[in-house]
Amino acid sequence: MCRKERCPFLGQCFGVSSEYLEKFTYEEIFFLINYGNWSFTEAYSLPVQLRRWFVQRTIKSLEEEAS
Repeated sequence: MCRKERCPFLGQCFGVSSEYLEKFTYEEIFFLINYGNWSFTEAYSLPVQLRRWFVQRTIKSLEEEAS
């Protein structure tokens, strides 16, 4: 006898929205690929806080070079 169980969560409870992915995650990855010479896999695999640190540090470095 095969019994199908349904997920008790009907709404979107877990994960991130596509808006969040596009607005934050993909923008940060795009920036690191273009200005930091990272691969997509390297940038995507970083923990969020570490990825943001690299983005901020790259911005700081670019601003210092422009001055």
